[in-house]
Amino acid sequence: MKKQEKKPATPENQQDHAQDRKAAAQSVTKAKKAQTDKKGHVHSDDEEDGAHEHGGIFGKNTEMIFAILCGVFLASGWGLSFISNISPTVSLVLYIIACFFGGYFTTKEAVEKIAKGGFEIDFLMLVAAIGAGILGKWLEGALLLFLFSLGHALENYAMAKARKSIEALTSLAPPTALVIRDGQQVEVRIEELQLGEVIVIKPNSKIPADGVVVKGEGSVNQAPITGESVPVDKRPVPDPDKDYSEDSKIKAEHRVFAGTINGGSAMEVKVIREAKDSTISRLVKMVNEAEKQKSPTQMFTDRFQRYFVPAVLILVVLLCFAFLVIDEPFSKSFYRAMSVLVAASPCALAIGTPSAVLSGVARAAKGGVLIKGGRPLEDLGELNAIAFDKTGTLTEGKPKLTKVVPLNNTTEEDLLEVVIAVEKLSDHPLAEAIVKGGMEKLKKGHQIPEAKNVKGIVGRGVQAEIGSKKVQIGNKALFGDSLPEQFEKQVSELEETGNTSMIVKHGDDYIGIIALMDTPRKEAKKVIQELSALGIRKMVMLTGDNQQVAEAVAKEVGVTEAWGNLMPEDKVAAVQKLDRSEKKVAMVGDGVNDAPAMAKSTVGIAMGAAGSDVALETADIALMGDKLETLPFAIGLSRMSRGIIKQNLWISLGIVGMLIPLTILGIASIGPAVIVHEGSTLLVVFNALRLLAYKK
Repeated sequence: MKKQEKKPATPENQQDHAQDRKAAAQSVTKAKKAQTDKKGHVHSDDEEDGAHEHGGIFGKNTEMIFAILCGVFLASGWGLSFISNISPTVSLVLYIIACFFGGYFTTKEAVEKIAKGGFEIDFLMLVAAIGAGILGKWLEGALLLFLFSLGHALENYAMAKARKSIEALTSLAPPTALVIRDGQQVEVRIEELQLGEVIVIKPNSKIPADGVVVKGEGSVNQAPITGESVPVDKRPVPDPDKDYSEDSKIKAEHRVFAGTINGGSAMEVKVIREAKDSTISRLVKMVNEAEKQKSPTQMFTDRFQRYFVPAVLILVVLLCFAFLVIDEPFSKSFYRAMSVLVAASPCALAIGTPSAVLSGVARAAKGGVLIKGGRPLEDLGELNAIAFDKTGTLTEGKPKLTKVVPLNNTTEEDLLEVVIAVEKLSDHPLAEAIVKGGMEKLKKGHQIPEAKNVKGIVGRGVQAEIGSKKVQIGNKALFGDSLPEQFEKQVSELEETGNTSMIVKHGDDYIGIIALMDTPRKEAKKVIQELSALGIRKMVMLTGDNQQVAEAVAKEVGVTEAWGNLMPEDKVAAVQKLDRSEKKVAMVGDGVNDAPAMAKSTVGIAMGAAGSDVALETADIALMGDKLETLPFAIGLSRMSRGIIKQNLWISLGIVGMLIPLTILGIASIGPAVIVHEGSTLLVVFNALRLLAYKK
C-alpha cells in the first residue's frame, strides 16, 4: 500500500511550515494532557482510539480498584453459596453489588459511545451481562463483568507502560535554566528563556534548551535525543555574537540539544530555540501524533469490526428465537445467544494492533529513531529495496585528503608545504579539506611558506606565487596539452578509484599530485551487510557524481548497484523505477535535497534529523542522530513489529472463530467464553509489549 505523497519543502512554503510548526508546538502540552471534569472522569484524545482511561474517587487507579472490588464481592457470594444456613439472597445481593462495580465503567463507556451514535465492544459485554441477569444467572453475569473489567484495567496498565517510554521524553529537559542577565546568573523556567540569551551549563547537568556553545569545551551525552552511545565533543562557535536561530547548517560540534547531558566541563550556550520549538518538544509531539496514525492492519481490523459487530447482533437476535425451530425453552435459546454475544466480542482484535504499534514507536524513539505512525512502521518491515543518497549518507559528506604523490625528486613535505601555502588563502570548497589533511600529515610546528597573489581559475584550479615562482594547482584542463603523459596516467588511475585529483606545478616543474575523496562512513560496509542479512535484496546508491566515482564508492561499501550523474529529478525517476520492480522501496537521504525522491518512495528515511525542521517534516522515519547504524535497528524492530501484529491478528481471529461455533452448539457457556476471550486480550497486549525490550 502506497503512502500519500508529501510536498517537498520549498522556499515558497517554508513560511507556512514555520507557522505550522509554531502552532503545533504550542499544542504539545494540550495534546499530552487530558482534561478532567468535576466528576473525575479523565477525557483524553486516546478515548476515541479505545484507550478507556478513567479517573474517579480513587484517582487513576479507580477502574482497577472497582474491578478488584467486583472480584471480592463475587468470590464472597460464591463462597457463601456453599454454606447451607445462609440465605441464597445474601449471595444474590453480593453478586448484584459485584455487577455494579464490574459494570460501572463498562456502562459509562457504552452510554457515552451510544450518545455519539456508535456501538462499542463494551456494549456487547453489557448486553450479555444484562441477559445473564434476566435469566437469573447472576453468578455468570458477575463473572463476565469481573473478567471484562479486570481485563480492561490490566490492558490500560499495560498500555500505560508503553506510553511511559514516550512520556519520559518530556522529563528529559530540566524545568529551569541559569541565564545570564545584566551580568548576573538568574534561575528562570525554561518557558521564559528568550532567543539569543546565554545560559550557563554546569558540569554533569542536563542542558535545558537547544543552542550553540559560545564558551567552554567538553563532551555531551546526546543519547537521549539522537541515540548516540558515545559522547560528542563540543566547542564554541567562531562568532558568538551571530544570530544562529535561523541557521540550518550549524556544525554538530557547536550545537547542543535540550535534554542532553553535559560532561565534566562547564559551558555557556546561546539559546537558538524557545522551549516550545526545541527538538525534544517537536519529537514528543510527533511521537504522540504517530501513536494515532493507523497501520494497514489496524485499518483492516477497523473495517472488519464495522461489519462484524452488526452481523453479530443480527445473529444474536436470531439465536434468541431458536426455540421456535428446535425443541428447547426460550431461556436456553436466550442463554445461548448471550454466550455467542460474549464469544464474538473482538476485544483482542481491537487492541492487538494499536498496542503493537505504540510499543514499536516507543521503542524506536528510545533508540533515536522517530517512526511517524503505524503505516511506516509496517512498511519499513516489508522493504525489498533501499535507495541511498551518497553524499552524507553512505559517505562522510566531507572530502578528505586521501593521496599525496610527490614526483620529480620532490619530498612529501615539500609538496605539502607548497599546496598548503596556496590553498589556505583560497576560498575553493575543497581548500579547507586540503589544508586540514595536509597539516595532519606534517609535523606539528612545521613552518609554511607565505603565498601571495592567489587567484582562482573557475572550473580548473588556483594559481599563486611563492617567492619568485609561480604555483599552479588544478585539474588536467588547467594545464592543457603541456601535461606530461605519466601525469595523465596517474591521474586517471586515481580517478578510477573515486578520487578527485589535482596536479601541482611549481615554477617550471611538475612536483606532484594530490587527491581528495568523500570517503565512505566507517560503519557503511557493516550496515550494508546487516541490511542484506535482514533480507533487503537490492541496495542502490544514487549520486550526482560521475559514474566512475559512484562505482568506486559502491564497491567499497558493498551496495548492489550505483547510479551516477543524477540530478534531483533523476533521483525521483530512479526511485519510481525501483518501486515498479521491487514494489516496496525506501529512500535514505538528508531530507532536504532528497525530499522529492523521499516523497515518491514507500518510506522516506532522513539521516541526522535532530534539529532539522525540513528532515523531520519530510521523512516518514527520521534517524535522529547522524548514525547510519540505526537503520538496521529500525528495520529489525519493524520486522518484529509486523510479526507481532500478525500473531495478534491470528490469535484474536482464531479465538473468535473457535468460540462462536462452540457457544452456538452449546459446548461452551458464558463462563468459559469469558475466560478464554479476556485471556486472549491480555495475551495480545503483553505480546505487543515485548517490543519494548527489543534489542538489535
